[in-house]
Amino acid sequence: MPNATRTRGTTRPAPTPATAGTAARLTAEGPRSLLLAALLTVLAVCGGDAVARIFPFGPRHRAVNDLANQFVPFHAHLWDLLHGRADGGPLLDWQAGWGTSFLPDYGTYVSSPFAPLVALFPRGDIEYAVYAITVLKTAVAAAAMTYLLRRLGPGTWWWASVLGASYALCGWSLTEATYNPMWLDGLIAFPLLCLVGEWVREGRRPLLGPLVVAVCWVANFYTAYMATLGAALVLAVRLATAGRAQDAASGGGTCAARGAGGGRPGPGAARALLRAGLTTATGIALAAPVLVPVFLGSRHAHPGLVREFAPAPATDVLARLLPVTYSFSTPAAFVSTAVLLLVAALLFRREIPGRERWLWAGLCAAVLASMQWGPTHLLWHAFATPNGSPYRQTFVLSGVLVLAAWTGFAHGLPSRRALLGGTAVVVALSLGSLPSPFLTPWALVLTAVGLVAVAGGLLLPRHGRYGALAALLAAGTVVGQAAATTAYADRERLVRLDDYPPWGAEQRRRADALAAADGWPAYRTDSGLPRVAGNDPLLLGGQGAAYYSSHTPAVLTETLTALGGGWTSRGRNLLSLDNPVTDALFGVGARWRDGEIVRAEPSALPLVTVRPPGPAPSYGRSPFRNQELLLGTRVYEAPGAGGACRVGTEVFLWAPDATGPARLGTYETRLLGGRPKRQAALTSLGTQAREGEKARVPRGGTAEIACLDHDRLRAAVAGLRARAATSTDVRSDGLTATLPPGATGTAVVAAPRIAGWRCQGGKADAYGGLLAVPIRPGTTTVTCDFHPPGLRAGLAAGAAGALLLAGSLWLGTRTRRRAAGSPAPLGP
Repeated sequence: MPNATRTRGTTRPAPTPATAGTAARLTAEGPRSLLLAALLTVLAVCGGDAVARIFPFGPRHRAVNDLANQFVPFHAHLWDLLHGRADGGPLLDWQAGWGTSFLPDYGTYVSSPFAPLVALFPRGDIEYAVYAITVLKTAVAAAAMTYLLRRLGPGTWWWASVLGASYALCGWSLTEATYNPMWLDGLIAFPLLCLVGEWVREGRRPLLGPLVVAVCWVANFYTAYMATLGAALVLAVRLATAGRAQDAASGGGTCAARGAGGGRPGPGAARALLRAGLTTATGIALAAPVLVPVFLGSRHAHPGLVREFAPAPATDVLARLLPVTYSFSTPAAFVSTAVLLLVAALLFRREIPGRERWLWAGLCAAVLASMQWGPTHLLWHAFATPNGSPYRQTFVLSGVLVLAAWTGFAHGLPSRRALLGGTAVVVALSLGSLPSPFLTPWALVLTAVGLVAVAGGLLLPRHGRYGALAALLAAGTVVGQAAATTAYADRERLVRLDDYPPWGAEQRRRADALAAADGWPAYRTDSGLPRVAGNDPLLLGGQGAAYYSSHTPAVLTETLTALGGGWTSRGRNLLSLDNPVTDALFGVGARWRDGEIVRAEPSALPLVTVRPPGPAPSYGRSPFRNQELLLGTRVYEAPGAGGACRVGTEVFLWAPDATGPARLGTYETRLLGGRPKRQAALTSLGTQAREGEKARVPRGGTAEIACLDHDRLRAAVAGLRARAATSTDVRSDGLTATLPPGATGTAVVAAPRIAGWRCQGGKADAYGGLLAVPIRPGTTTVTCDFHPPGLRAGLAAGAAGALLLAGSLWLGTRTRRRAAGSPAPLGP
């Protein structure tokens, strides 16, 4: 066997000079293609934002919807955690919602490997940090797809870059994920999981495969789930076409052999699918310490909106395949005209085996159709229609289209006939979208220009200056269309979505004032009103009631609602409650109000108080009465016969469904209510200054007025303070309080009794929705510990996954050693 080499009992053909030269060329071109894809992506995203004159390239801000409400504040909290400045730790967040579980929020919003990069930026530049991470993620997605394409089969290196950038610059990425940056981890996960599928198909990388799955699922489990489904479909097509696709480029070296089904045969399809299932299950098990608490956090969350899925009209779906379109409830399926043309041309390329051609085309059609059918829609979204956009899996369609487009390059460039047929298909799709209201003139213009440019580039010779011109035409089409789509989406989002004040001088002044007044854990400092976004305590500082998450605990929403709190997003976005009674009960010693810090009157109670023996309060309809039940004393008076409060008392209004101005004398405040979408908070109308003066209340739903006697409130607080804990040690996973001598009754902690609390070694009790511990005779200290539900089960599953991975590696090593020790087969 003069032309073969033997290693560990296996025989492989010796590399010929041509093969070695090709492999060297591929190795040299690899980093270049990845860098070009990332560069094109950054150029398109930043260029589009600059054209739109949006942050950080102009006066328009990006603070819309969840970007302002959740992602920027949670990244700010992560910054505080990494710098040791947060109140709480990785398990328990003492800043938002009067004390909430942080691990589910971590696993949902900031578990990406890129998220810790915020620590490299100044705290005041958190919006710059989130923008930089968003662009970086998009660029990495382009590089990951480019690497996958080069791994799947031969083709011109810069075409791999152009298609990789097209994937990262898909409409889903530019119009939806850009303000939901956690989803961009799914954009990266899809090509990585497809790469794991290739390793599985070839029986390689038994350690790296499960680890990649685990990282993808930890980074963002929601989009990783969708990416896993998409990668499974791609693996099925790869297995179905393996060994039947023609190797049109025999000099394509290792990559050509792997991509076209030539070279060393892989395992059988059934064995490969079994290995894929084992690899995926092992990776998910390794991620379980984060995944299980996230799952249980969702189960304990306040229920969101339940929606029925309604498929989008076909004309709108076709319109969203084109650049410069925008809609919240249709699939953002744009993925550059270059990709559409190559996929359409694939149908007319008879030199490609029919099985390969039609399976890839069929996969694209099947994924698109599955987005429009109710049962498969639910499958894509883990069997729950999302509250927002119902097409969050669209990036998988974009990835499949890109993979199909690249498939043809293994057989050379498309012919004029194929390009003509592909152009006709794209034109037909464009004409079919004409009735859609989402279609813009620029969409048709850019599609037409892109068709001409890409078709011309494909027809030019491959070498010399013609090759450079072809690359310029293709790359220019992708960058130009993506930049225009970015700019258009930037403008449309500000018109169509809720927007919030960006971080600026006023927010810095407020944050500095809150930091100066902070006295935690002796008392809470509330970030107050008006709110900046949904998680002001995380963004601005302090320890308030405001909190917005997919994991907002049901018990927190119910308790806040019973006490007169306001909310939006159907109870998941909780607002600060500015009320002297609740401030006293929850230990709020200072808050932001009317542009300055205001100290509490009366002074706030300690975090732990002791209530006398007796049943826990049972809340009713009136928030005023509920507050008194929790306080243990009557402090409100009903208005007199004329509907006016006694002079000197503070007038409070509860009108949860009212929208409009409420007024007492010269003081005016505005309500924004209307259940079930939002509830207006109980609010002060000021002190009753003149006898007989009545409040003017906007129409709409129930309205109740009560008159707060501050002298009674001061007396009630003094009585509770006399039997409160003498000291409290607050930790990042619980607290320990020292009780006064002879204490009896119930120790009540001014924090919601969310799932995960254990006190005195047993399950914690509840007292009006708050954490409570019955005091046994002789008890001098109370200790409560918090462990997120599912953490122990997740750790056990992670350990099992690690054992499974170690066992499979040991078994594989043993099998290889046995094979290496067996005698080599004799040949002629």
